[in-house]
Amino acid sequence: MADLTPTPDRPGLHVSKPSPNAPATGSAVCHCGASATATGDSQVRALVEGYTANHGPAHGRTGR
Repeated sequence: MADLTPTPDRPGLHVSKPSPNAPATGSAVCHCGASATATGDSQVRALVEGYTANHGPAHGRTGR
């Protein structure tokens, strides 16, 4: 399987939760240069919400 972790060359959002008992992990890299990682279900949820509201697709909506 390919490595799905975002990089500056391939920006995006990646979330993993290998089992119901394991904590979620997430990473995000935006084409603007911002990046973040999170561990734990609530922290990953916040990462996803922040990325979608302020980076990634949000840049297309605001023209930044």
